[in-house]
Formats: sequence, structure tokens, C-alpha cells
Amino acid sequence: RCRLRRLRLSRPPRSPGSPSQFRPPRNLRRRPGAVAVRRICVLRLAYFPFDPRMSRDVYSLAEAGDHVDVICLRDTGQRRIERLGSITVWRLPMRHRRGKLLRWIYEYAMFTLLAGVLAGVLCVRRRFDLVQVHTLPDTLVFAAAIPKLLGVPVLLDLHECMPEFFASTFGVSATHPAVRLTAAAEQTAIRFADFTLTCTEDMRAVFVARGAPAEKIAIVMNSCDESVFDPSGRPPPSHENGGFRLLHHGSMETRYGIDTVIRAVAALRPEYPGLRLALIGDGSQRNELVTLVAELGVEREVSFSDGFVPLEELLDAIASADAGVVAMRRDPFRDLTHCIKMFDLISMRRPVLCSRTRAVMNYFPEDCFAYFEPDDPADLVRLE
Repeated sequence: RCRLRRLRLSRPPRSPGSPSQFRPPRNLRRRPGAVAVRRICVLRLAYFPFDPRMSRDVYSLAEAGDHVDVICLRDTGQRRIERLGSITVWRLPMRHRRGKLLRWIYEYAMFTLLAGVLAGVLCVRRRFDLVQVHTLPDTLVFAAAIPKLLGVPVLLDLHECMPEFFASTFGVSATHPAVRLTAAAEQTAIRFADFTLTCTEDMRAVFVARGAPAEKIAIVMNSCDESVFDPSGRPPPSHENGGFRLLHHGSMETRYGIDTVIRAVAALRPEYPGLRLALIGDGSQRNELVTLVAELGVEREVSFSDGFVPLEELLDAIASADAGVVAMRRDPFRDLTHCIKMFDLISMRRPVLCSRTRAVMNYFPEDCFAYFEPDDPADLVRLE
């Protein structure tokens, strides 16, 4: 039997869209006294190990002594089948591509079909003790149909509220027929599963208000691995020439409100010439942000990393920053969720400048963060 303590995990090559900071732990090993007594299947329409919530689940199960089969997407340079000690990763021949509604429907349906066939075959051969399904989409839970027919319990982990997600993504109202259809699919998925997890009390309340049984839903908040996001031994902030370094890390997408931060930096430049904003990451909004920086003439104040960076480089950057900023835009979807980068900054003991969204305010009172109004550069400037 392969012992996890002797395993040297290999890391697949990075692709342009894969956050490099989500990598396997360096020393994945079983906890003392753990005995492998369960075989668990985990399904996720994402890339492993780059999805943080799913990856932490999988590694925790392996450390507890369980055998885990992961069914996920296959990114460029990744192996079709990869064995990492007691973890076996089965990557389906699909990649996530952004597009219009029909592309999303095709991707969701095709992955659910392929994952369902593979999960059924593996369950017949290996007899799973549990199938855990991570969303989106909520309908992915039906890929566990064969294991459920064989008596295997199904755990559904709802990362997001699918109706609000689609309404926000495609700019339609909550009464749109497609949004109402996703709400019906969400409730059917919850009823199909034996038990459900979600990320915030706000999300749980929405599921229950739409008809889900409250006793069937528990909360497991998002978080980061504090053994990795540890400021010990990292370079402290530098204040040479009265400088102040602000950091935003992760995906560069419209929903993260990075343009609000850039406009605030431009407004503060005359009064605080030592202010610097480091943008670390990549995404679909990157070119737009580069153009905005040029238009505002803040090329000296705002710097961009060369895409996603290795974990050690990211940790040094967070530790050496004076503060981190989380500028999420506010809408019915984002009012229910937490941004994972917020927990990275907390774990690294960095002050957080955070936009006001309902879920964040419900968990973190006024004295936890320096709050500002979403999409309001002037209110962010007020925090000077």
C-alpha cells in the first residue's frame, strides 16, 4: 500500500486560466491514528487541484485515511488519470469555456452525463461509501443517480445560489423563466441529495425560503489553509519613502470591482505619491484594467503581475503588503456569498479594505474590516 507520508506530489503545468496558488500540500499525510475505512467519490465541474473548497475537502479526506476518487475537468497539460496516494483523479476530456447561455447548458449537460457514467462504473467496481457533489451546476447531483440506486448516500455542497448566479451573469431579472427553472432545479437537487452543505447562513436562508427543508442544510464556511497562508518568516511591509502598498490578488473579473480600486488610487495620487497598488492574478478583465490604468495615467502607481504567480511568491506579496482590498460589487448574488481572498488576507494577518455586502456584514462587524460602499471610489478614498 502506498503511504501518503512517502508520496511526492507532482504539480501539473499551469495553464493561462488556472490559479497557480491552489496546489497540493507539500506534505500530504494521514493524521495519526487514521484508518482507511471509506471510499468516497467527489464530483466537480472544475479543475483539480485548482478549486480551493473542493481541494481542501479531498485532502482532508485523504489525511483522515479515506480513499478518494475525484471526477473533474481536464486542463491543458494534466494527466487523464493521476494517483496521489489514496487520491485518484479521473479527468474527463472537457475544458471550461466562457460563452453564451447555450455554451453553459451544453457544458453542464455533457459533464453531468460523462461524470454520471464514470461514477456509476466506479461505484459498481469499488462500492463507494459516499458521493460528494460540488456545484455549480446544481443538476450535477444527478450524476450520482447510479450510486444512489445502489444505496450510496449523496452529499451536495452548494457553493453558490444558482438562480442568483444566472440572473447576475446574464443580466436578467429573478422572474425570468430561465431563472425560475434553475430555482426549480436547485430545489429538486436538494431533495435528491441525502444531505446538503452550503457556505453562509444567508445562502441557507434563501434555499429554505424557496422550499428546502432547513434540517437538511448545514453550513461549512469557505476558508483558507492556515498552515499554508502563514505570515511567519515572511518579509514584513516596507515603508521606504513613506510608501503604502495595497494589494489585490486572484481573478481579474468585473464582479471583483478592481476598477473601483484603480480609480481610488488615481484620486489619492496627488496627496499620497507613495501609494502603490499591486494587482496579482489574471482574468477576462485584465486588458480592460490595463487600458483604464493608462487612461488615468497611473502606470507608476499600479502594477500588474505576469498572470497568476507561484504560491511562495503570492505569500510573500501578501505578507509585504500594508493592506489588501476586496472590492466585490453588490447584487442579489454577491450579497449571499463570501470572497475567498478575504480569508487569505485574514490568515496572513493583513488589514482588509472590504466593500459592504450583506453576507460579509452579517459575519464580520464594522470593527473587523475597513468598509466602503461597492462601486464607490470616493467612499474608498475616504478610508485614507
